[in-house]
Amino acid sequence: MKLSKLVYISFLFLTAGTLTVNAQDKKTTEKKTDKKTEQKPEEKKDDKAVTEEIEVVRPYKPILAEAVKLRRSPDLNDVKSYKARFNYALTDRKLMLNSDIDKLYAQDVAAEKQAELINNYVKGGLGSANTIFGEAYINMDRDEALQVGGFFRHFSQSGKLEGQKLSQQQASVFGRSIGDQAVLSGRINYERKGFNFYGFDENNPLRNLDPAKQAFNFIEAEGEVVNKYTEDPDALSYAAKINGYIWGDQLSAKENSVVINGYLNKRISSFNLGLAASTEFGNTKDQLTNVKNNLLRLNPYIRLEANGIKINAGINYVQEFGTVSAGHIFPAVTADFTLIPDYLQIFGELKGDVNRTSMKELTDENPFLNSNIAIRNSIEKLSFSAGIKGTGGPGFGYKVRVYRKEITDMPLFVNNFNDPTRFDVIYDFGNAKVLGLEGELSVQVSDQLKWTGKLNLEDYKPASETYSWFKPQLRINSNLLYSVTDKIGFNAAVSIQDASNAKLYTSAPASPYVIPNSAIETTTNVKGYVDLGIGATYKINNRFSAFAKANNLLNTKYSRYLYYEVIGVNVFGGISYSF
Repeated sequence: MKLSKLVYISFLFLTAGTLTVNAQDKKTTEKKTDKKTEQKPEEKKDDKAVTEEIEVVRPYKPILAEAVKLRRSPDLNDVKSYKARFNYALTDRKLMLNSDIDKLYAQDVAAEKQAELINNYVKGGLGSANTIFGEAYINMDRDEALQVGGFFRHFSQSGKLEGQKLSQQQASVFGRSIGDQAVLSGRINYERKGFNFYGFDENNPLRNLDPAKQAFNFIEAEGEVVNKYTEDPDALSYAAKINGYIWGDQLSAKENSVVINGYLNKRISSFNLGLAASTEFGNTKDQLTNVKNNLLRLNPYIRLEANGIKINAGINYVQEFGTVSAGHIFPAVTADFTLIPDYLQIFGELKGDVNRTSMKELTDENPFLNSNIAIRNSIEKLSFSAGIKGTGGPGFGYKVRVYRKEITDMPLFVNNFNDPTRFDVIYDFGNAKVLGLEGELSVQVSDQLKWTGKLNLEDYKPASETYSWFKPQLRINSNLLYSVTDKIGFNAAVSIQDASNAKLYTSAPASPYVIPNSAIETTTNVKGYVDLGIGATYKINNRFSAFAKANNLLNTKYSRYLYYEVIGVNVFGGISYSF
C-alpha cells in the first residue's frame, strides 16, 4: 500500500513539473547601453548579462488520477439500496385437476438375438497302422425340455502280426422330454466289433498261421420315466426303467436280456421309506449250452437325512430262478457323514448281491473267448467299504476308499488247451477274498490346466485256484489337459498295469471243469506295461479344427491277455467340423 502511494505522489510531481515547463516560453534579450557613455574596463563583463522574460500562456491547473480519489475505507453510513423494477404479464388459464392414474402401456422390447448353437460336429482322420477314424454327433433342437439326437463312431486299425486287425462301429439314437410331472428318456444303441483270433506264440510261431475271424453284434433299447423333484416334505417319488438287448457272435453264441427296475419313495420329514425292485431275465445259448439265469431283487429300506448325516438301512433279497433256483438275503447299509461341508465327508457301505454273468460283459472284458462258455452267477456274500471324499478348494477334489469283498464262484479266464489263442471261463469254486484300495484325485489349476488320476491296488486270495488269473494287483490311469491358448490345446494320458499270472494246461482238463489239477497246470507271467499317449488340437475358427493323436509312444510290446500283443506306436490325425 505504501509503495502504491509513493508511485502516485511521484507521478503527480512529475506531471506538475512537465506542465510548468510547457506553460512558459523563455525569451532571451540583451541589455542596451549608451554608446556615449564611457565604460570602465571592469564593467564590460556586466554589460553582456542576459535577462529572461517569462510570458504566461495559460494558468496551471493540476489534475489528479481517479485512483487517488479513493477513500481509505468505505463509508458505512451509505445504506441506500437499489430496487429493480419488473414488469409482469399474467395469462388467464384454466386449472386442470386430474387425479386419475394414467394407463401404462407396455413397450415392445426388441427381440434378443439368439446365440448361435454349435453343438453338432463331424470328425474324420487317417494315420499309421492303417487307422481310419470317423465320428459324428447331432442334436436336433435347442429346446431344453425336448432333446433328440444321434451319435456314430467308426474306428479301425491293423498291426504287423498276421490277422492283427480291429474294426468297431457304434451308433446311437436318444431322446428326452421334460414334462410338468415326469421326465421321459430313451435310447437305442447298436454296436459291432470285428477282429481275428491273431494270438501269436513266439515259442511256436507256426501254430496260428490263418487266424479265424470273429464279430459281435449288439442291439440295445432302453426307456425310463422319473418324477420331477419337489420340495414337498410329504412327496411321493417314483422311477421305472426297462432295458433289453440282443447279443450274438459270428459263430453260434446268442444272448438276450430284459431288465426291469423301479422304486417308490415316501418322504416323511427327515425320513424316507422306500422299496426298490428289479427283475432280470437272461438267456445264453450256444451249440452245447443253454442257460437261463434270472434274478428277482427286493430292497426295502429306511433313510435318514438330517444335519449332514445320511443313513440308509435295509435288506437286499435276491431270488435266482431258471437253470438254478436259490434265495439269498444280504444287508444293505450305507452311511455318509459330513464333517466339514464341501471339504470332508466320511462314508461307509455294507452290502451283498448276486452278480449275473453274461456273455456281453465277459466279451467286453476279453473278446477272445472260445465257444460254449460256461455261464454261472457269482455271489458277493459280504462286501465292506469305507473312505473319505471331498474338495480342498476350487478345482481340487479327492476320494479314497478301502474295501474288502468275499466272492463265491468268481469268473476267471484261462487259455484253452486245444487252441491257446482262445480263452475259456472257469470259476474259482469257494470264497475268494479281495482286499483293495482305490484313490481318485482331480486338480484343475485354471481353465487351461486340468489333471485327473486314479489308482487301484488289489490283493487277491483265491479260494481254490493258485492265482486269480489275469488279475493285476496295481492299475494307474492319469489324464492331463492343457490349453496353451484359445486355439491350441494338448492332452496326455498314461496307463500303468502291474504284471499278472496266466495258467496253461499240459493236458486236457476235466470237462465240465470242477476243481483245479496242479499236475496238469503250469503258470506263466504276463508282464506289466506302461502305455503313454499324447494328443493335440488346433482351432482354426469357430467351425473347423484339426487334431492329432499318438498311442503307445514307448512302442511297448505288451499283452493284456497272453499271446495277444497290442499294436505298437501309431499316430493319426484329421479335421473336425462343428455346426
